[in-house]
Amino acid sequence: MNRARKLFGAVALTTALALTAACGASGDGSGATDATNVKLRMAVWTSNQDQLKLFDTIAAAYRAQHPEISSITFESLPFDDYNTTLTTQIAGGNAPDLAWMGDLSKDLIASDALVGLTDKLKATDGWQYGDLEPSATKEFSRDGTLYAYPFSTSPFALYVNTDLLAKAKQKIDPKTLTWDQVSAAGAAVHSTTGKAGFVVRDFDYKAWNTLATVWTGFGAAAWSADGKKCTFTSPEMQRAFTFLHDAAFKTKAMPGPGTTADFFAGDAAFTVAQVSRASLLTDKFKYALYPLPAGPAGKYSVIGQAGVGVLTASKHKTQATDFLAYMTNPANSAKLAQYFPPPRKSLLTGAKLAADNQVLTAAQLQQAVVDQLPNAVTLPNHTSPAEIAQKGKTALDAMWKADADIPAVLKSVCSAIEPILAK
Repeated sequence: MNRARKLFGAVALTTALALTAACGASGDGSGATDATNVKLRMAVWTSNQDQLKLFDTIAAAYRAQHPEISSITFESLPFDDYNTTLTTQIAGGNAPDLAWMGDLSKDLIASDALVGLTDKLKATDGWQYGDLEPSATKEFSRDGTLYAYPFSTSPFALYVNTDLLAKAKQKIDPKTLTWDQVSAAGAAVHSTTGKAGFVVRDFDYKAWNTLATVWTGFGAAAWSADGKKCTFTSPEMQRAFTFLHDAAFKTKAMPGPGTTADFFAGDAAFTVAQVSRASLLTDKFKYALYPLPAGPAGKYSVIGQAGVGVLTASKHKTQATDFLAYMTNPANSAKLAQYFPPPRKSLLTGAKLAADNQVLTAAQLQQAVVDQLPNAVTLPNHTSPAEIAQKGKTALDAMWKADADIPAVLKSVCSAIEPILAK
């Protein structure tokens, strides 16, 4: 039993015993001491006021139909500390009823910290469970049960500053675009304008899992399909990191360590970022949006996901699950789609996604979102994500030197993370 399982297992058991005693004869099955004054709390990492306003509007409509729910609060937790804060709340007996989750999902599911949703969603009139895209639900499922609704399924795409390409006299064809071509054009932009070539957003030589948006195109993976064996030493991964290392230290196509460049401020020719980041685009420069460039292994797609689930430590599991079903029904999913690419096949057309999108066209959304989802893979995710991330980063720090021994560094990554994978 791993550390996370012990933590959450203990929390779940303690909570269950406490709620059994607290419920007494209430008999509502939710753990609520007063079923007529239920207060729900949902942890999120967004602080975007427009998004929070939409959540409040959906919650108000739900409460109008459910007078037993006295309040629904959306608690914004800082993204950088989100996982730590959420797990601390759970361990401290102050768990929210519902929570967003990203790479913490594997631990939460493995430790039985989430309520199974499949039966409730299938039984909810008009919810249309069969409308969910299978590639979107895989990350949040176990043994045929869905434990978190993938409310945001956002493919990574290549954003292009066409003004900078024009200044450097560079032309690219999105239909045949490869990583080698992006690197060459990026190097030319840097040499000509002093601006950065390509940037993998949020990487910053720390969040190495974001580099899966590149290495997947080389046929590489961080670990085996069963998650037990590190594969950083594969020939495909060596080729991918040789490409990245050359871009940072030889051609200067990619900003090196200690150098930042914000594409959305006009500081780079290309960036790899999720389609949901399109809200950061402004009229400062002309831009384009394309699917990820092909790699040596061909065309591919990578998605970043966020799910929302009900915690077993909730005092109001029944009501929280019912609200989740309401918040994610077809009508509300359509409203949320203006910010979060949905997992519903009925909403996955460029025209429907563009209806409330103020930045991207139907054609761009069709090409960069809809067409990419069926065969997409997710960013690397595993139990004990924080420990793996830190161990991997420490080992990879040696990669970001001009004279790095690439095979040796990748071997050290496996030495660092494989004991964790095998737990």
